[in-house]
Amino acid sequence: MANMLKRWIESDKREVARMGKIADKVEAYADQFAELSDEELQGKTEKFKAQVAGGATLDQILPEAFAVVREGSRRVLGLYPFRVQIIGGITLHEGNIAEMKTGEGKTLTATMPVYLNALAGKGVHVVTVNEYLSSRDAEEMGELYHWLGLSVGLNLNSKNTDEKRDAYNCDITYSTNSELGFDYLRDNMVVYKEQMVQRPLNYAIVDEVDSILIDEARTPLIISGQATGTTAMYVRTDRFVKTLKEDDDYKIDWQTKSIALTEQGIQKGEAYFGTKNLYDIDNTVLNHHLDQALRANYVMLRDVDYVVQDNKVLIVDQFTGRVMDGRRYSDGLHQAIEAKEGVKIEEESQTMANITYQNYFRMYNKLAGMTGTAKTEEEEFREIYNMDVISIPTNRPVIRVDHSDLLYPSLKSKFNAVVGDIKQRHDKGQPILVGTVAVESSELLSHLLDQEHIPHAVLNAKNHKREAEIIMNAGQRGAVTIATNMAGRGTDIKLGPGVVELGGLCVIGTERHESRRIDNQLRGRSGRQGDPGVTQFYLSLQDDLMKRFGSERIKAFLDRLNVTEDEQVIQSRMITRQVESAQKRVEGNNYDTRKNTLQYDDVMRQQREVIYQQRQQVISATDSLQDVILPMMKRTVSHQVDMHTQGAQSEWNLQALYDYALANLVSDKQLKLADLEGKSVEQLKQLLTDFVEANYQDKKEKLVDPSQMLEFEKVVVLRVVDDHWTQHIDEMDQLRQSIGLRGYGQMNPLVEYQEEGYRMFEEMISDIDFDATRLFMKAEIRQNIRR
Repeated sequence: MANMLKRWIESDKREVARMGKIADKVEAYADQFAELSDEELQGKTEKFKAQVAGGATLDQILPEAFAVVREGSRRVLGLYPFRVQIIGGITLHEGNIAEMKTGEGKTLTATMPVYLNALAGKGVHVVTVNEYLSSRDAEEMGELYHWLGLSVGLNLNSKNTDEKRDAYNCDITYSTNSELGFDYLRDNMVVYKEQMVQRPLNYAIVDEVDSILIDEARTPLIISGQATGTTAMYVRTDRFVKTLKEDDDYKIDWQTKSIALTEQGIQKGEAYFGTKNLYDIDNTVLNHHLDQALRANYVMLRDVDYVVQDNKVLIVDQFTGRVMDGRRYSDGLHQAIEAKEGVKIEEESQTMANITYQNYFRMYNKLAGMTGTAKTEEEEFREIYNMDVISIPTNRPVIRVDHSDLLYPSLKSKFNAVVGDIKQRHDKGQPILVGTVAVESSELLSHLLDQEHIPHAVLNAKNHKREAEIIMNAGQRGAVTIATNMAGRGTDIKLGPGVVELGGLCVIGTERHESRRIDNQLRGRSGRQGDPGVTQFYLSLQDDLMKRFGSERIKAFLDRLNVTEDEQVIQSRMITRQVESAQKRVEGNNYDTRKNTLQYDDVMRQQREVIYQQRQQVISATDSLQDVILPMMKRTVSHQVDMHTQGAQSEWNLQALYDYALANLVSDKQLKLADLEGKSVEQLKQLLTDFVEANYQDKKEKLVDPSQMLEFEKVVVLRVVDDHWTQHIDEMDQLRQSIGLRGYGQMNPLVEYQEEGYRMFEEMISDIDFDATRLFMKAEIRQNIRR
């Protein structure tokens, strides 16, 4: 570990020295730019934009651009970035993480790379953890950007689509991480290109990067909707299919477990549901319900595929014969079986789109971040996000005193000692910030301080504006503030008059967090910009971390010392080291979990990118989707022919192939069974493909307005793709939940998930081709069709 630490420090020193040379070039412009008028300085922006448009790289104009921002900042904000902030800015521009201590001015540091990257005109996103910080930074730093001639947008949850689009079209956009992710998902659910709000993801600077990319990495963003159809539709379609006769009205191909209505069945359906064309585009939902009702009634067998117990339909595992409790068939099939059996039909919600922060942020062309604490997770940032963590030196040396941990035998003795320490420091006027891991601890401590008549503020992170106000006052003489360890991120605690002489802000930790990073954040609230400060952690053998890791050895040691309940037990580096090794173990476990999650999620990421890319292609098309539709039809024909012509020619099921063709591709006037006989596999494919292409061209030629054909194609493809993709997300989720069991069979669950997920994706593409072909061939194009 010591060697690794040494390597980190040395590599950081090398990087900082390299960037120091670039910072020299930036500083060299200082006097020259100080003499320019406001108009001359502002004119630099257009000059830079022209240089970038002419082929200059951002690296080439970096020194001059950074120098412009520095001088602009001095004139507009009254702040002049230090040399270390320039180095931090270069780190961010290069797509890495600048680890800067609290109070070193991260917000100002970001202005330089934000300005530089905005010159390319592709958009820069500044990402914060809450909307209060987004609004604050957009307003305060926005003054500087506007002065320099750049536009600034603020993306809030409350904004409508047009307002969001305007915000994203600005040179610089401030937003929270969750709003960015949800906008991305919503953009990939729209049916018109004009409804999208985001531009392609270019460059993002993530503030408090460890909180967003590590702590919230596994949080999936999910958009849910009600599953298609209502209970009434399941009942209605069930009643209809129960009136049908096999062979006359529908045909089953048991080999593939597929079922389809015959021409007679289609006519009955049109009469029953009062529609001229069962396969009209408006009847997509009805078709879906009919398909599931047919499968439920005639393909899914009671006491084979499922059983009915306690008025519920339960799936039977085909491999073990056991009931799979809690599992349901997806895509409305379960409801169709419930309608068939006359039991209560359960409503179902459906995940329509999902993504994790890990996969969302990895889509940016360039990603950078800043925080006070990231070094402990350097390996994760490098492996997952391809970002290095660079520790930026402080502007002034840190003179804060960090005491070794104090250990007590019980929670009671620990909190008594904390209150005693607070009382002593409060009497002389020193401000104190007390960090707790849990809300219960903060309430207990607040109660104890009330008993001692010590006035204090308890920070509740529910109100971000109040949070900032409390934190800003926490450095005033005599202030006592209790906060959870994470509270107050991104807000500086400035010391009030006379506090420096009292020793600065005292930070007391009532427990160690399982992550060293969170402890370091709490410590970092004191001793900013060379201010004095002191930190002290109080621990007890009853703390969660101590109970989980390593307290046995310490407990045995204490027993030998024979201490009483209220005595202070020990203050030594040994305790601190023991706790830190426990924290490293927890961090390692958490990293492994996140990495494992990402490996699973990568399967969905690849599939999501394919679907979203094709969706984009469809909604952006301006001419014709012939290049999309015809290949779908050819693949469907090829698949169906292959399925029905397996084995020797005498074993081919040409009747089933003919039934499929009549139900989905052609009319009985165009094709007879005899036309299929005596042909090879390739000839059958060619024959049916010719019919499909002829029908496609025929539809096209009948239209007066070619744009109607394009709109019709878009409607068909988008409806089918969205239905199947939603269903696929659900099935992949079920697979993910059950795949771990395969580990018991000596199989690697991840490999199994990848292979099974790929097979299911291929199956979904085949189903999309099948449904799009059927809809396209059977539906009629109307004048007023809308997506």
